[in-house]
Amino acid sequence: MITIAIANQKGGVGKTTTAINIATAMAATGWKTLLVDLDPQGNASTGMGIEAANRENSSYDVLIDEVPVAECVSATSIPGLDLVPATVDLSGAEVELVSVEDRTARLRDALAAHQGHDICFIDCPPSLGLLTLNALGAADTLLVPLQCEFFALEGLSQLLQTVERVQQRFNPDLGIIGVALTMFDRRNRLTDQVADDVRDCLGNLVFETVIPRNVRLSEAPSHGMPALVYDHSCPGSRAYIALARELIGRLPEQRKAA
Repeated sequence: MITIAIANQKGGVGKTTTAINIATAMAATGWKTLLVDLDPQGNASTGMGIEAANRENSSYDVLIDEVPVAECVSATSIPGLDLVPATVDLSGAEVELVSVEDRTARLRDALAAHQGHDICFIDCPPSLGLLTLNALGAADTLLVPLQCEFFALEGLSQLLQTVERVQQRFNPDLGIIGVALTMFDRRNRLTDQVADDVRDCLGNLVFETVIPRNVRLSEAPSHGMPALVYDHSCPGSRAYIALARELIGRLPEQRKAA
């Protein structure tokens, strides 16, 4: 199973929207896809239509009680896409993990023992605490959503430093599969400037596909469904389909689904 963490310690950059829609797009192309909601807010779970009352086992149980991933999986309305939901209990996991010896390896060990899916996406919280470190420790690679605004560049440099530390300390194979520019508004000159600066800095690491500001992307979670289902023809949905196509092209050839 290929494991991809979707992370950026800055909030409001489109992490959850990206996680939901890229996972949906991958499932639609035939990949058996698992989405792990590691954010205590549980927005990915809500956005996939899993009500709080129906989240019996969650990512909290995987991390703290070492419950097998398979026992925490909830089926979604999307064929081929399963979810490990998050509950409010996850907000206390940071404190509970501090005293655990293998506190940064809990998720890695759980996913390593899991079978039945081709690819796993982890929706990380907007911070660089123990939950995100668990995701980075478990991931083969990292997908970074980056909002096209000035302050996003500062957050990106901090994230890259964190990736280096993770590589040095407990996941030397962690890479970055790409940076996805989100909330792109061609009417705003600053958007183009930030995009150009990021491409100058990171080159081909930045995906060609950009995710536009789109009302339908914002509306979809309130209906408990990905934008690709809510309105598959809107600009945001088409962009995520194109991003998934690019992502597949960057995956190691020997690990691509048939």
